[in-house]
Amino acid sequence: MTHMVRSELTIEQVLTILAGTPLRLAELTAGLTPVELETRPAPDEWAATDVLAHLRSCADMWGGSITTMLREDHPTIRAVNPTTWIHDTDYPDRAFRPSLREYTRQRDELLAVLEPLAPDGWARGATFTGAGTPLERTVLTQARRMARHERPHLKQIARLAASMGT
Repeated sequence: MTHMVRSELTIEQVLTILAGTPLRLAELTAGLTPVELETRPAPDEWAATDVLAHLRSCADMWGGSITTMLREDHPTIRAVNPTTWIHDTDYPDRAFRPSLREYTRQRDELLAVLEPLAPDGWARGATFTGAGTPLERTVLTQARRMARHERPHLKQIARLAASMGT
């Protein structure tokens, strides 16, 4: 039996993906109207505004944990599912373009922290509780998680934009 080994993203790849996501979202949605950005292609699919709300919620949770790991010495962080967190925000009700500006600002702040990190900064860790067995994660594993998670959502936005005829 063969096992597929997932190659891990390098720090440079993570930074490139994280920096590129807001730009790519802007490019992909540039030709869409506010109504199109809020239109679901099918009842069980997300509109562009839904995808962005989800990405913002994930950025809050995962980016926030990165900041905590860098600020505190091996903290214990209670994991909050971004799908749960989104209900405590107004992200699903926000218009796409102002929401994208806020997401971009938040991402710029995260990158300003990540880009100058030395290797020991990327290795800083935390124990995550609240979702079963406690997990050990580092700044790098959380940043990788964000980057891996964003790629399929960019493809989702590309498909959505194509379905709108842009």
